[in-house]
Amino acid sequence: MQRKFIFMRSYLIVFFFFINILQLAAQKIIIKDTITNKAKDTVHFVDQLYDIGDGFRDISRFVRRDTSKKVQGKRSGISILPNINYNPSIGFQIGAKVVGGVYLGDRETTAMSTFATALSYTTRGIMVGYVAHDTYTRYNKWNIKGGVVVARMVALDYGMGMGNTVPTDIPEEEVLNNPQRNRYVNQYTVYGFNERLYKRLSPGMFVGAGVFIELKRNIRTVGDYETTPLDVYSELTDYNASRYNNNGLQFNWQYMTRDNPNSAYNGIYADVVLRMSQPWMGSEQAAYQLQTDFRKYWPLSSTRPNHVLAFWHWGSYNVVGRLGYLDLPGTGRDTYSRIGRGYTAGYFKGNSFFYSEVEYRYPILRNQFLSGVVFANIQTADDRLGTKLFQRWQPAAGTGLRVLFNKSTRTNLCIDYAFGRFGQRGLFLGLNEAF
Repeated sequence: MQRKFIFMRSYLIVFFFFINILQLAAQKIIIKDTITNKAKDTVHFVDQLYDIGDGFRDISRFVRRDTSKKVQGKRSGISILPNINYNPSIGFQIGAKVVGGVYLGDRETTAMSTFATALSYTTRGIMVGYVAHDTYTRYNKWNIKGGVVVARMVALDYGMGMGNTVPTDIPEEEVLNNPQRNRYVNQYTVYGFNERLYKRLSPGMFVGAGVFIELKRNIRTVGDYETTPLDVYSELTDYNASRYNNNGLQFNWQYMTRDNPNSAYNGIYADVVLRMSQPWMGSEQAAYQLQTDFRKYWPLSSTRPNHVLAFWHWGSYNVVGRLGYLDLPGTGRDTYSRIGRGYTAGYFKGNSFFYSEVEYRYPILRNQFLSGVVFANIQTADDRLGTKLFQRWQPAAGTGLRVLFNKSTRTNLCIDYAFGRFGQRGLFLGLNEAF
């Protein structure tokens, strides 16, 4: 009984804690709702917003009955928090994460540079440590982006294609295409490094080149199977099923006018990358893959800047050669594993892959402490049984809540619920918008 009382008391404390945050957030008055290109006006606007840090300070003063009006110092662009996360692909995640943003020049002429680093462990046995950055020098003359990752991965695998039911007389192809969407679990260790350097040609437009190194080791499928999609694909394409390298060069073109990388209110982001896996750099085989990333943001209100309609396209198209099985493009295979909310990572994949998403973002509280989203996406891939790209599509949709975590960098705590076909659905938690 005493244990039950302690639990209820703790629950009530947490409940009223968040109720007070919401009440205090709602009481804040925004003096100015418009963001202009003037740095002074932008800073003034940010000071009127309300984030989780403000909530903790107000609750602390409320608990201490502190009525003094202390002048707040300059807010830091760095957020340090427990890396608690969940999605159907990784399970529950715990760890530590640091994200931040800084301007290396005047805000009127220089984009925000961002960085993130994290160390985490999940209930599926995944361990990940990474450092990533996206840096813009003064006047955006140069853009340098890349990162390092070391991870022990546990990846769900559903074979290639889009879940077709095309009959075949070849048992191996039936296993690889996996029309019943049977689930396999692959384990492997990955060591990755990539770095890209862009030179500005004109306002918003960059060209550049880079290098990528991806070493995959200790690859295996968990369980006792006569054959698996990983084994079939590796045998058909002459890849080592237990270890291989994917190293090479890349050439890039980028166009960027969006106003913020964490939560854009307007503008465009476009990136086209030609990745060239090279045997002379240690890659298992030669392969050329063209990747495209396009994002567009339409502001829907002159007084509520976070009232936005956003569009995202991500694609990866095979030009020539063959990638290793774990490098095939598909659901959740973008840099931050955000494409395809509604499905687990890798649920659909092929030699070529196309994805599009539209998201409606709307304010709930006037000071942007709470906002919401509604989104829908669609994806397609080819397979080895004759299905071509754009021939078969799979949709998903969902809705979510946003909590302003750091107003200096527009960092949101994102809570989404999405669902797709084949019984796929789940909760997706993360920091910063999906795109």
